Parts: sequence; structure tokens; C-alpha cells
Amino acid sequence: MKELIVISGKGGTGKTSVLSCFAALAENPVLADCDVDASDLHLILSPEVIHSHDFSGGNRAEILPEKCTACGTCHELCRFDAVQHRKTAHGKSIFAIDPIACEGCGVCAHFCPAQAVSFKPAVNGQWFISKTRFGPMVHARLGVAEENSGKLVSLVRQQAKKIAQDQGRELILVDGPPGMGCPVIASISGASLVLAVTEPTLSGLHDLERVIELTRHFDIPLMVSVNKWDINPSIAGRIEEQVSRAGAAVASRIPYDPAVTRAQIQMQAVVEHADTPAAQHIRKLWKEVLISLSKNNS
Repeated sequence: MKELIVISGKGGTGKTSVLSCFAALAENPVLADCDVDASDLHLILSPEVIHSHDFSGGNRAEILPEKCTACGTCHELCRFDAVQHRKTAHGKSIFAIDPIACEGCGVCAHFCPAQAVSFKPAVNGQWFISKTRFGPMVHARLGVAEENSGKLVSLVRQQAKKIAQDQGRELILVDGPPGMGCPVIASISGASLVLAVTEPTLSGLHDLERVIELTRHFDIPLMVSVNKWDINPSIAGRIEEQVSRAGAAVASRIPYDPAVTRAQIQMQAVVEHADTPAAQHIRKLWKEVLISLSKNNS
């Protein structure tokens, strides 16, 4: 089984547009959207949800007023200032947990002498198994201001692998998160190949340095493609020089093409929409990816 992860050092480089094209070009893939904080692959693939599940990445504390004796132990022990202390109009002390500040450590529940703190799994988001016109898809949505996105990313990948094994599919295509944080690390560890889609800007150049360091640390083969390279050919060239010096593979460039946006408006990948310059170069890029996947798994 082969697993391709498409990432970017920052948001907005076009990685989802490229991944959606790969979904259209691949044979019997399993798709996974690991951009759980702000997923948008569904806007192109229009998945039909078959199964939905709650996601719990940890526990959350809640003070039970009917049991609380207002001793203040939880307030004294909390190192995250998550226990709020208020007084009523009659001067009675009241304690409550701020769910945003609570880190779910469980200290308050463990040491409460009155056992007045409930410590139960928190629902941080949802994950879904869907069907698309290109194959099954696993995707998720993290709740607003929720944490543990790395755990949710790992869950999405695990479920995608399970579907691939159960259905005998040999390729998993993953739309990874942007940036360089915990969700990205969770999305690439153990992958067959990482394709970084970058843009010809100074921020794209600098963020790519971290992508190179990250994939090198995990010893994962890396390919890099510059999207909309013709907007700034000079920086596109500098990016490709940097990639070559790092020993990674320089993949086909993708030109700026308004047809990509027109395709997205119609909820299509550009390779489905028309045989435009961007579509042609993405098809070439896909062939290069398949060759690299074959070499790295031979």
C-alpha cells in the first residue's frame, strides 16, 4: 500500500487543487482530508456522508454545583487558571471551569475532597466516511477553538488505511494540513512520499526550508512543485535551486491558470474541467509522482 501526502508550508498554495486532480487521475484511490481545522477538499469532491462519528481527543472537567462545597482546592491547584472563582450577591463562593482554558489534566477531579468535579471525554469534533465520484473518502471537522487536531489527523489516516486494506485499494491520497505544526507531523509520519506544493513568494521560499527539514528528519522522500510559478519566475528558480541542494526532487511546475478557479466554482478539479495549461502540467506532475512512488516502494 502506498500513501502520498500533499502538504504546503503555508495555506493558499494550491495543494488541495492539486490533490483533487490526483484523485481524478488515480485508479481506485482512498482519499483522506487531514486539514481538519479548515478542510475544503469536500468543496470540490462533494462527498456523500455514509457514516459520521464524534471525536474525543481528551477529557474536560466540570464542577457539579450540587456537590461543590466551595473549599477552593481546585482553584488553588489549577496551573492553567481554568477554575473561575466568583461570589454571589449574598457573598457565597462559586467555582466553575472555563472550558476554553481547561487543558484536561484532571488535577482538579483527582484532588477534589467532595468528588464534585466531573471528568469525562470531551467531544472535540466529528469525522466522516463518505463516498465520492473518485472513491471513498475519510474527512473530519474539528470544533471551534478545540485542540488535539494531531490526534484527529492520525485517526483520519488510520481509517483511510483500514478502508484501503478492507477494499484491496493500493493507494491513499492525503490532503495534508498547511503550516508546520503538530497536525502536519501527524499527517506525514510513515508516508511513502510527500509532495510539497509551494508558491513563488518569499514566504513560500522560507516555509519550504522547514518542509525540507521536517521530511529529512522523518526520512521521507520529498518532491516539490512550484504552483503559479510564472507569477514570479525568479523566486520559482530560487526555490528549485534550494530543493536540488537539499537532495529532494524538483517536480513539474504548474502555471497560473484562471481555469482552476472556474473549475472550482463548478465543484470540479481542473483536469475534469478542460485541457488547459494547468491541467496539462498537473497530469505531467502526476506521472512523475507515480514514478517516484514506484521507486520508493520497490
